[in-house]
Amino acid sequence: MADRKEKRRGLGRGLSALMADVEPTSTDTGTREGPAAAEKSIPVEKIVPNPDQPRRQFSEEDMRDLAESIKAKGVIQPLIVREKPGDAGMYEIVAGERRWRAAQMAQLHELPVIIRDFSDTEVLEVAIIENIQRADLNAVEEALGFRQLMDRFGHTQEKLAEALGKSRSHIANLLRLLNLPEPVLDMVRNSELSAGHARALITSDDPVGLARTVVARSLSVRETEKLAKSGGEDAKPAPRGSSGVNAAGKDADTKALEGDLAAQLGMKVNIDHKPGGEGGKLVLHYADLEQLDDLCRLLTGS
Repeated sequence: MADRKEKRRGLGRGLSALMADVEPTSTDTGTREGPAAAEKSIPVEKIVPNPDQPRRQFSEEDMRDLAESIKAKGVIQPLIVREKPGDAGMYEIVAGERRWRAAQMAQLHELPVIIRDFSDTEVLEVAIIENIQRADLNAVEEALGFRQLMDRFGHTQEKLAEALGKSRSHIANLLRLLNLPEPVLDMVRNSELSAGHARALITSDDPVGLARTVVARSLSVRETEKLAKSGGEDAKPAPRGSSGVNAAGKDADTKALEGDLAAQLGMKVNIDHKPGGEGGKLVLHYADLEQLDDLCRLLTGS
């Protein structure tokens, strides 16, 4: 049992040590305060991409913009590389493949690098961390990065939240998206659906069919939630004079707000707001003490 636990821990160096090499940058050229100093410059042809790079999609438009920036300012933030196993004189990218690709478009001949002695496992972990930190990752790519870090290296949601500067609820909500069928995840990848739309479909019996309806009709997140709750049937219009209040005494907007908060917090939410009034009551239902602890940290900002 002890051996299995040790294997799950994966890295002896720890997540925080690897994070020091992939601090977030404001752009891919590394324009930030105190950019890391390069150890040396290496010819572009001596650098090769990581075959296990988790990121597979590179926007052509973004790459052109980055290439223009590199032409004007150069590559300010060095790439992180390691010596390529079994190939003396060659270097494998650990972090910075977009900069490497854009530099070639900008016709640079050498690139600044930081050389690290990483194992195959550490290379993959750093690549995942760098991708997660990128602001333009779609929700599915980010969720898959979280899942890889947890499954392959034994990291917990709490550890990831602390190391990556994200809330535990953010990580938990994104991981829930991976329960959706692949056609729905493809719609999120292609920006046809937002993460909010996708979350509303998680408990649906026919998420693919509903997703297609949402896209075809350009429904909002709240409209998507209502459609999912009704099982795909459009809600019947409220009788005249009812002000949209349902049998439970809550209007559609209040129910939609409950759904939004529940999806964000990961727990059941009840809003008791009297129509026409200004005040009301918000009740949060936690499933266990861990959820209560998460909520307390969120409310206190700790």
